[in-house]
Amino acid sequence: MLTTLALATILTPSAVAATPEVPLRPVHTYSIVARDPETGEMGVAVQSHWFSVGATVSWAEAGVGAVATQSFVEPSYGPLGLALMRAGKTAPEALKALLAADAHAPVRQVAMVDRHGNVAVHTGGSCIAEAGHQTGDGFSVQANMMENDTVWGAMAKAYESTKGDLAERLMAALEAAQAEGGDVRGKQSAAILVVPGKSQGAPWAERVVDLRVDDSAEPLVEMRRLLKVHRAYAHMNEGDAHMTEDDVEAAMASYAAAAEMYPEMAEIRYWQAITMATAGKVEESLPIFREVFTAEPRWLKLTPRLVKAGLLPDDPELLKTILSAGE
Repeated sequence: MLTTLALATILTPSAVAATPEVPLRPVHTYSIVARDPETGEMGVAVQSHWFSVGATVSWAEAGVGAVATQSFVEPSYGPLGLALMRAGKTAPEALKALLAADAHAPVRQVAMVDRHGNVAVHTGGSCIAEAGHQTGDGFSVQANMMENDTVWGAMAKAYESTKGDLAERLMAALEAAQAEGGDVRGKQSAAILVVPGKSQGAPWAERVVDLRVDDSAEPLVEMRRLLKVHRAYAHMNEGDAHMTEDDVEAAMASYAAAAEMYPEMAEIRYWQAITMATAGKVEESLPIFREVFTAEPRWLKLTPRLVKAGLLPDDPELLKTILSAGE
């Protein structure tokens, strides 16, 4: 918890106004902050016609909350908002305190959600039209400099009606905004950040999803692709975890799910085959090895090295059989 003195320091005007001048250009456009009531996960997603939007707009911390700071952006709303929520303030209390200390509040657009699902949002009167926001159960959508004033309503509708995990619902909100016209300037970058509802004291491992597209003609198309890759590798990570517990069958199921989701990635298929061979399913693994070695011969060079690492049995005949799939 923060001490009274620490909180007072956070709430000084100089703490919010990290730079003495308001940025000359509004660099961020539409975003969403949300908490999933079933999992407790919290997240923020954004798209903008500005380079690397995720570096300044998106803030989230496991067990604390999520923040989106945009329009004439003041990045310190992110870490300071999280600090206040970490200290026990609700999202509305945190945002109210920071706005009170900000001499340039009329040009800000900021939204927050805390670990209990409380939401708060501010769209300053000097944000460039079309600008506005809409809140719902555990979420807030906000936008500025839009093609039209229906964007944030479309985002809210998409978020509320989409099935799936939090990342999927955040993605749907971004896509709905773009379909409604999006940023009047066009498209360039996007980001999605999702964290767990509870912290386990390991911040380096407490990001469920952390994806950014820093510069692209179609950032949301690329983000959708990255989300698919992320899900495939999540299955791979599950498989690795099962292997460390000697649960080969569970590992095989996870690797198979990853391969089905992202079949064009040879590495996923390779580790699926390695797991099958290790489990004694050598004949079933050979067609997969053959496919991988044909597509990318470099895996032939790697395979013998797995023996010393303990990832493949020290069995010369097994190794010979596997490598023969590359002949």
